[in-house]
Amino acid sequence: MKIALMDSGIGLLPAAAAVRRLRPDADILLSNDPDGMPWGPRTPEDLTGRAVDVALAAAAHRPQALIVACNTATVHALPALRAALEPDIPVIGTVPAIKPASAAGGKVAIWATPATTGSAYQRGLIRDFADGAEVTEVPCPGLADAVEQADPDAVDAAVAAAAALTPTDVRAVVLGCTHYELVEERIVAALEARRRAGLPPIVFHGSADAVAAQALRRIGAEPAPDADPTGTLSVLLSGRPGQLPAPALGYAEGRALAATAAAHRASPDHLAPAR
Repeated sequence: MKIALMDSGIGLLPAAAAVRRLRPDADILLSNDPDGMPWGPRTPEDLTGRAVDVALAAAAHRPQALIVACNTATVHALPALRAALEPDIPVIGTVPAIKPASAAGGKVAIWATPATTGSAYQRGLIRDFADGAEVTEVPCPGLADAVEQADPDAVDAAVAAAAALTPTDVRAVVLGCTHYELVEERIVAALEARRRAGLPPIVFHGSADAVAAQALRRIGAEPAPDADPTGTLSVLLSGRPGQLPAPALGYAEGRALAATAAAHRASPDHLAPAR
């Protein structure tokens, strides 16, 4: 079994780690775009072109499924990606977990990039799935970039700025950018420090576990967390074979993936495109 994930940078790590937990025997292919990141400031047309190139680079290695582990790419490029790869390779997008976060009502905050916050896409999700919850959209300028660089001071500054915009009595928080799941503990600490006394802990909703499970469903596979840990890890950097970027090792998810790669090195021709 081979599952590919794509993003401009290391925002795909949480979903890749979730795939590894569900199927330790799965080969994982990460397709990044260091030559083109960040994707967020690009026009939708430019972003879509980059995303399709990254997806086609992954598709050349014949994965059974491709996870688009980027909210921005899902918003702008998912139709083009599906047109390019399906039905041969199922494409699974990443959608903010607004529906489950809103199911219990109350106050919900959505942390997202400035480009996504207030967008027609996110407003549509709120309209369709918020179920009467009181939703606050929280822009997080600089947070994804700080996470990408594994810069703890910049992460803390961006988290503090976003926390100041978040209601102190919020019940749930949706992490609407895949990068944010890498620093969930820092976000939790910042919000709980400002929280009104006597309130229950905030419930956080990411997307990594859901997209990993959906990828397995799309290929007719069951979770097997107790399977032998034989899965390999391969990396493409703007289409070129490479290694995990150094900042990835600043996060537990990256270190776990690197450890499995060290234990089960791919053969020298592992990244030769399938014929």
